[in-house]
Amino acid sequence: MYSCKENVNQLTTLLVKYGVQHAVVCPGSRNAPLSHNLAAHPAIRCYSVVDERSAGYYALGLSLACRQPVAVCVTSGTALLNLAPAVAEACHLHVPLIVLSADRPPSWIDQQDGQTLPQPDALGRLVRKAVTLPEPSDDDQRWYSNRLINETLTEATRFDGAPVHINVPISEPLFDFNVASLPDERQIRLWHSEPSAGAIDALCRIIDDARRPMIIVGQTTDDLAVTEDTMCAIGRRAVVLCESLSALPRHPRFDEALQLLSDSRDYQPDCIVYLGGNIVSKRLKLFLRHAPEAKSWIVNPRGEIYDTFCNLHGVLQCTSQRFMDHLGRLPEPCSEKPFVTRWNAMLQTLDRRTDAFVPPFSQMAAVRAFERTAGNATPDALFHYGNSSSVRLANLYAHHHVHCNRGVNGIEGSLSTAAGASVASGRRVYCVIGDLSFFYDQNALWNRHLKGNLRILLLNNGGGGIFRQLKGLEASPSRDLFIAGSHQTTAEGVCLTHHITYLSAGNQAELDERLDQLVRAESDRPVLLEVHTDAAADARAMRGLIEWLGQTSADSHTESSTNNA
Repeated sequence: MYSCKENVNQLTTLLVKYGVQHAVVCPGSRNAPLSHNLAAHPAIRCYSVVDERSAGYYALGLSLACRQPVAVCVTSGTALLNLAPAVAEACHLHVPLIVLSADRPPSWIDQQDGQTLPQPDALGRLVRKAVTLPEPSDDDQRWYSNRLINETLTEATRFDGAPVHINVPISEPLFDFNVASLPDERQIRLWHSEPSAGAIDALCRIIDDARRPMIIVGQTTDDLAVTEDTMCAIGRRAVVLCESLSALPRHPRFDEALQLLSDSRDYQPDCIVYLGGNIVSKRLKLFLRHAPEAKSWIVNPRGEIYDTFCNLHGVLQCTSQRFMDHLGRLPEPCSEKPFVTRWNAMLQTLDRRTDAFVPPFSQMAAVRAFERTAGNATPDALFHYGNSSSVRLANLYAHHHVHCNRGVNGIEGSLSTAAGASVASGRRVYCVIGDLSFFYDQNALWNRHLKGNLRILLLNNGGGGIFRQLKGLEASPSRDLFIAGSHQTTAEGVCLTHHITYLSAGNQAELDERLDQLVRAESDRPVLLEVHTDAAADARAMRGLIEWLGQTSADSHTESSTNNA
């Protein structure tokens, strides 16, 4: 029988899956659930050592002799601090020492309760990774606890090994040992692609063996060079979803497709391979987190664990370029899988219909017209988009690589980033930015190095327009003033101060005329076009597109049913 504590049972299962066969256990009551489980599991041999300082070195010797990760388990309070000398030695010897410390619930730290001190990160830089597990009470916390354990045990054995620290808060009662069997916890495996391509081949086989494979490509830098032929070859063996922030040659409008799926089961993958960085689409992340059969793998050159879709099973330590090139060179499958055909047909239909939709004057109309003008006139330009509504409109209309500060999605610095790129690259740089982002970062224009290669399309609807599209927020009387930051500011004065050529447009005719000036006018100073729209009209334009596409989806479904009959 095992402890009733879920985090302790999760940890025990994963210690065994990561190859821990030896554990040094120190006496104590708070760590009794840990000690009990380690001793009860048949795959782990336990050694009792009373002095924690000696126990740490005892575990160090075991690991050096058996060349395996070894756990050392201590109770709460100063017991953990006594491991520091041995952990320091393990750090410099690159020994995978796994420190397990029982802890009091965080609510009792610094409350003059016995054996309580701040144990998280107590070992500082001596360990490669330190985590504190939750005491799970729901599935989200169970997933979080599982992920933390996987991340930490991976770090212990990665490269040439290192000590790690797992702190385990345990609430009373401590001594209920009434669980008959341990849970079968998910293990996240780390695969290395060097020196051979064996690991890449293994992941490619997983894609080919899946009935419903999907490849997601997040934000990348423009040094990812994938040809159209390679994309076509990969697109015949798996659904490929990417946004304009990826450096791939095509960007399907999948976000709009996900809004129209009434029954999404036929479109849910059973295998997900995720490359690159952040994804703008919140719908895609939610959609894939609710795909019950999906198992995901990520590809990144650092071998880091990002469990974005809450179903990660493996990490391939490899560059996106090498993986895509390898997958694209494989012999093409004999036939396209029905899942891939279904997705590709839907995306192609929505792409055609989106291109055919002519929005009324709005931010959507402005970005649509801008992309058709600038994309054709200056093919070697760099395109920087601001966060929020701007980058979402880029995903609708941009057919090139888009730069955006999506690391943490803040609105500050979008204009400064574009300005810096214009100075360093010498190429034409376009910045498409919303009003809040622009005025927040207007000091980007207070710079003597700026030249005429910086062109700015400012989308000004008097506040954060995206807040008009968040369901439920309309019920708050504080939405416009305090949440959306409504204002009546224009950029004309800012441009005058910094000697920026200023243009403005308040209707479609003015927009078309001024866009031509923004793109084609010669200037030795930056040029800014401010497009004034109405936030309510912007929201209506987006709803109009979805209604237009929804009608298309219904028509296509009827046509498909008729043909099948």
